[in-house]
Amino acid sequence: MTLFHAADGAGGTDGMDGTGGPAGPGDPGRAGATSAPLAERMRPRSLDEVVGHDAAIGEGTALRRLVDADRLPSLLLWGPPGCGKTSIAMALAGSTDATFETLSAVLSGVKDVREVVARARDRLREGGRTLLFVDEIHRFNKAQQDAFLPHVERGTVVLVGATTENPSFHVNAPLLSRARVVALSALADEPLAALAARAIGDPERGLGQRAMTFGDGAVAALTASAGGDARVLLNVLEAAASSLPDGAVITRDDVAEAAGKAILRHDRGGDAHYALASALQKSIRAGDVQAGLYWCARLLAVGEDPLFVARRLVVIASEDVGIARPSVLPIVIAARDAVQFLGMPECAYALLEAVVVLASAPRSNAVAVAWKELRAEIESSGALPVPDHLRPASTRLAREMGRGAVYLYAHDFEGGMNGQEHLPPELTGRQWLRPGSAGFEAEVARYLGAFDEFRRTGVPRRRDEAERRRARP
Repeated sequence: MTLFHAADGAGGTDGMDGTGGPAGPGDPGRAGATSAPLAERMRPRSLDEVVGHDAAIGEGTALRRLVDADRLPSLLLWGPPGCGKTSIAMALAGSTDATFETLSAVLSGVKDVREVVARARDRLREGGRTLLFVDEIHRFNKAQQDAFLPHVERGTVVLVGATTENPSFHVNAPLLSRARVVALSALADEPLAALAARAIGDPERGLGQRAMTFGDGAVAALTASAGGDARVLLNVLEAAASSLPDGAVITRDDVAEAAGKAILRHDRGGDAHYALASALQKSIRAGDVQAGLYWCARLLAVGEDPLFVARRLVVIASEDVGIARPSVLPIVIAARDAVQFLGMPECAYALLEAVVVLASAPRSNAVAVAWKELRAEIESSGALPVPDHLRPASTRLAREMGRGAVYLYAHDFEGGMNGQEHLPPELTGRQWLRPGSAGFEAEVARYLGAFDEFRRTGVPRRRDEAERRRARP
């Protein structure tokens, strides 16, 4: 038997991806409670009714075998809103002989955790087990997350946390090491369509008693409006059906009217923010102009700060185009200035123009690789002293110490080539920049080759005295 308890205000309406859910005391909106929203009524009652996540919890998976053996480990369910994290947690509880407790990180604190653990401890003494579901666990601070550790270690509770953010960044390492991360994706069109068919045909918890059907294109419109979110799909379906008589055909237009204008999901400080920025840079890095334009437009469409987009493009200009075409950096800086001067929406043109310039330019990461290797070199070799001939000789004491004594002023020599070594002796001959042949990068490669050849075989040629005097600042 599975019982349900919830702290005041605890959530748990995370997205449905199946039908029904285990009923229990104090659990309104389960089977038969027709006043509850369709999305709540259609929660899965078991793991077999969960759709769209066969790779994570389907038959034959490691997690499913543990559940079937009644050895459920602590879990972190990581996925976007509406993919079914709460529903899976409830189905897991229904698949084990455990009492289901739930907390919301938005409204609960350490006091609530202690109360839940006290009940779990009493239950354990009587031979019972507790599955504690924590919604939005990433919103708990370090101290609150630490409060779970001893109880997870002792087996007082089996912890199932739900998070929309990457657990590696938002869940404490000690807690992360004690739980298995289950990565869930937004639901694809096929499972969403199956869920829509299930909801319209289920006479007990769905809309089956109303004998409604879908017209051409209605299901496709539903899945498109959902954006991978099962709860959104069921809410739109319920809204469309509510304005129609029994036996009606739900059309594409009915769905469009019920869906209204789509709201793109985005969190400026969360995973979506970094995922879109990463997609933008990787598309430009690969020279895909159309994809670069799309991801740039996506960032702007979701309300991202255009200055953030401009800063990312400046990074791309230096990191990915680099010395292959250094002239793009001023163009991107000009786009950044346009953002500050114009603001949205007009500055979008400048940003998109910069994307086209960057993605269609020859690309080189030689400077980025050199920067990585230089950091490693400095960390390895430490603070090597500057050679005396490169030190300033602006004071009498410095000159008496021999600083600058053997420095050869480059402009006194033809081509600015004085033949001197400018690295610490320990690093003589080392090379970090290794340019290829893309665009201006080839010119840099030819220069480096000529410079090295002069070092090996050339003889510095001093200009005559008159030329040297003119070259002096």
